[in-house]
Amino acid sequence: MTVTYLDLAPEQRARLDALSFEGHHLVSGPPGSGKSILAAQRAVMLALTGTPVIVLTYSNLLRQTLAATVHALGPADGSVRVTTAHRWLAEWYGATPPRGGDGWYDWDALFNRAAEPASTHAPTLVVDEGQDLPPEFYLLCRMIGARTTVFADECQRLTDTNSTLDEIARNLGRCTRDELDGNHRNTQQIAELAAHFHPGSGAPVPPARQGPPPRLHRFHERGAADLLILLAQAQPRKSIGVIAGSKHTQFSLLGSIQKRAPRLKPQLYTSEAKGPLYRRLDLDRPGIVIVHRASAKGLGFDTVVIPDTHRDAATDPTSAALRMSYYVMATRARQELHLGYEGESEPPLLAQVHRTVLQRG
Repeated sequence: MTVTYLDLAPEQRARLDALSFEGHHLVSGPPGSGKSILAAQRAVMLALTGTPVIVLTYSNLLRQTLAATVHALGPADGSVRVTTAHRWLAEWYGATPPRGGDGWYDWDALFNRAAEPASTHAPTLVVDEGQDLPPEFYLLCRMIGARTTVFADECQRLTDTNSTLDEIARNLGRCTRDELDGNHRNTQQIAELAAHFHPGSGAPVPPARQGPPPRLHRFHERGAADLLILLAQAQPRKSIGVIAGSKHTQFSLLGSIQKRAPRLKPQLYTSEAKGPLYRRLDLDRPGIVIVHRASAKGLGFDTVVIPDTHRDAATDPTSAALRMSYYVMATRARQELHLGYEGESEPPLLAQVHRTVLQRG
């Protein structure tokens, strides 16, 4: 059996090789520890045993990213399929399940279906960003006998219906747990700023790789578009992720860049799009990609710009939800991180950060 390892550090490969092919597994780790790429690798390795594997995500954009990674690993026989948890649940149910009140399906209806005699073999599942799926999902996995591997980080929860690591392990039943360490994405400077927002009791060990310090910009009208055009023109082979707090900001930036620098061909993703436009991205193409905060988890870009931090000026800077949101957004950046605001005053959350950690101007 030949296994291709894609961009794995030796310690990541060792953790992957140590996972048994049998049973349930929960692998946790901070941003940059490689959970998504390990999820793709895990799925391919399980498929090599002759079992079809389904990779599940909460986010459709993360689904696209993982599908590209699985494709790069080379299983051309369709033995690994990447889809969203919502879509897989509907397919497993056999029709569109009744909706619940939390944005998911009626779990009682799903549990009743699971109690019926099984007509198919129990599936083999790999879940990425598993903290964003509700506890009931893992209980269902246990009921149908699914062999499940979950990659998760409860310090990156961005949904209202999420699971803690303990809830995932408890609902799966007998479950081995492993913890990744190390940060293979960010620079030391970006990780230091992210640590300021870390919602847990202790921040992850910072990486050794160096880079420029994160920078906070005060934007005038169209200032965010100016910065994005400048970055894209100076770094034509880099990916630039714009993480916006509203759909209005997304489309305003898109229109401004398309009008003033059409050759940059910026891309935009929104989960509310009905067709392929604004719902499918060319992830192999460098340049500007504009996404909403809710879709940022699991992604990585060479440069990240958070253009509208003034939206959070009225939010309590001690809010765990706000700090978790900034922790997720900041840790998307591999090399450079820029934050911006409009108005006279810095948002309170950022005003607390020392200038040695977050440069101004």
